[in-house]
Amino acid sequence: MIILWIGIGGFAGALLRYWISGWVQAGVVTFPLGTLVVNFIGSFILAMVMFLSEYKGYFNEETRIFLSIGLLGSFTTMSTFSYESFKLLEQQEHMLFSANVIGSVGLTLLAIYLGKIITLNL
Repeated sequence: MIILWIGIGGFAGALLRYWISGWVQAGVVTFPLGTLVVNFIGSFILAMVMFLSEYKGYFNEETRIFLSIGLLGSFTTMSTFSYESFKLLEQQEHMLFSANVIGSVGLTLLAIYLGKIITLNL
């Protein structure tokens, strides 16, 4: 049954990623802002889910797995981030490459920290 829940979460997360990333990216030609925003949101929500599970006992194991592996696992993506970063390098967009790598890693770490702080202070 857990495999089914992961699959359902993965389906929903992939659709959300497609819609949100596309909406954010609309009108932005070169910089992969949609992926950056999706990774920030997903990291923030993942932190809240995991810290609510670990410290507050809010989610049972099945719900935590559905949300973290299924929904958020397909919502955020390292492969797209890596591909888009590589394409920026190929296009000699060194400043945009640096902004994407530093922004993605820095903002997702910030999102985890903010998620922890907010969740543990509920």
